Amino acid sequence: MSEGEIRLRLTDVHKVFAQGDRRLEILKGAQLSLHAGEMAALVGPSGSGKSTLLHIAGLLETPDQGQIEIAGQSVVGLDDAARTAIRRRRIGFVYQHHHLLPEFSALENLVVPQMIAGRSRRKAAEDAGELLRLVGLGERLDHRPARLSGGEQQRVALARAIVNRPSLLLADEPTGNLDPETADGVFDLLAKLVRGTGVAALIATHNLELARRMDRILSLQDGLVVG
Repeated sequence: MSEGEIRLRLTDVHKVFAQGDRRLEILKGAQLSLHAGEMAALVGPSGSGKSTLLHIAGLLETPDQGQIEIAGQSVVGLDDAARTAIRRRRIGFVYQHHHLLPEFSALENLVVPQMIAGRSRRKAAEDAGELLRLVGLGERLDHRPARLSGGEQQRVALARAIVNRPSLLLADEPTGNLDPETADGVFDLLAKLVRGTGVAALIATHNLELARRMDRILSLQDGLVVG
């Protein structure tokens, strides 16, 4: 485990969903800490709460009870505007489906989030080009997603997730739609980006082979984080 600063801390996190007259208790006091430069796999069967935990860590959902700290800042009780600002500044997301903007080029898909964060278009384009070259897409800057392979699209998505230099990277099955060889390449790139930038990464996956290559494997069992 990295000895860097703690980038994510969840303490006694509870989450309950109502289904008609039933209460479905998904998280029952989940706890974890994640350090800078660390990659942790989050595993568990479908329905165990992996996506819910990621959504809470990413400030997309609020817990019913518990504490969340992002890069040392407590975020429980903040209003929507403050939570959105932290997401933009501190958190990067990668999903199984890349969610690239189809009408924009690879370069523009990285420029847009930077401009939303307040950077000038010129500086955003410079940083986007540099990062896309780093992930091996220097010849694809002007290509729209439809002209990229699945692996190339996911590399754009990885670059987009870290282009604003977040403290925390959250990934939900980032290689789930890729063939094994492409998945290995995308994972190697993800590991390189995590080590190179010092971002802390929590990666939900069903791929136990990839999970074993990370620093830690965390398992969701009966609403708790184990391991």
